[in-house]
Amino acid sequence: MKRSTKIILAFVVLLIVARLLLPYFVLRYVNKLMADMGSYTGHVEDVDIALIRGSYQIKDLEIRKINGKIKEPFLSVPKIDLSVQWKSLFKGALVGEVECYQPELNFAFSNNEAASQTGKELDWTELVKDLLPIQINRFAAYNGKIDLVNVFEATNTDFSLEKFNVDIRNIRNVEDTPGRLPSPVTASGNVPGWGGTMTFNAGMYLLKQLPDFNYNLSFNDLQLVKLNDLARKYGNVDFERGTVSVVSEMAMYDGRLVGYFKPLTKDMKIFKLKEPGEKRTVGRFFTELLAEGGSELLENQKRDQVATRIPLRGTVEDTKTEIWPIIIGVLRNAYVEAFTKEFDNTVTFKDAVENLKEDYQEKRAEKKAERQERREERKQERQQKREERKEARKKE
Repeated sequence: MKRSTKIILAFVVLLIVARLLLPYFVLRYVNKLMADMGSYTGHVEDVDIALIRGSYQIKDLEIRKINGKIKEPFLSVPKIDLSVQWKSLFKGALVGEVECYQPELNFAFSNNEAASQTGKELDWTELVKDLLPIQINRFAAYNGKIDLVNVFEATNTDFSLEKFNVDIRNIRNVEDTPGRLPSPVTASGNVPGWGGTMTFNAGMYLLKQLPDFNYNLSFNDLQLVKLNDLARKYGNVDFERGTVSVVSEMAMYDGRLVGYFKPLTKDMKIFKLKEPGEKRTVGRFFTELLAEGGSELLENQKRDQVATRIPLRGTVEDTKTEIWPIIIGVLRNAYVEAFTKEFDNTVTFKDAVENLKEDYQEKRAEKKAERQERREERKQERQQKREERKEARKKE
């Protein structure tokens, strides 16, 4: 056998051995990486390598909080596919994509640290970089589940999303797209605890600590009776029947946002003369009676609907609204034209940019007024000193 043939055969054997051993080494690396993540720890059952695709799969990933009271893992994913994004490679960009299948996220909110599980202590960006050491340009999750336990702590109310799907594309701006929001985001899911569905569509710019965005969000046909814990706590009423849908458009630029929420109730009933099995206080009896009367008065009779539009403006930390547009919205829905569950298409990213400019101009005007006020104060102080010197000279 020729020497060159022996070398080729040895090289092929070496490649085969390396391919067979590679998943073992990758599995050890991933588990070592996830074993110590501060207050959380993780584990992976298996890893598959697909060299031709330039990808590898992580199977049965779990991340749990150490010394926590929550039985469910914070994150569990039966399968994660991490790979090179080939269509971007053909454009000269070496970036990756991540796909998660049937992921489950379990959040828990509490003032007790042991009963809290939010994942905020983890640097998720760094973890993803360690798992796939190239920049991520696409992230997708299919048929997922998100549980928010005790999200409204005052009433111990939970919130869940099932059959949750999300697709975030062009995160690293590989594709040249017009406008300032190059990353399209779509998401949808069911809301099993409250009934109804959720849809979300947005354009985003994600290469900032606080991303810019322009989104459309809707929750459709949530059952009002599922909100009774909240209604009793904050309104001293409960619902007998009906649904509520919420439609929202919002845009944000450099932390300044503008948009609206539009809640619409359908077939709502609050008051029932007798509620079997429940001891209702006199105060709540009359509160529900008044609420029922008010809803009938402000209801669009043709559609059996009470609705309004709540405009929002400000920052993430300080969002403001005005009461009069809300009241006018209720009256308009009842007596002029009924609101629909469709988006108004009245909010654009340009509105958020203009909002930032207006805020800047307001701050300039405030500073100018402050400077003018200080000038007047100094002028009055000088005038007063001159008067005092005149009085002093007269006495001499």
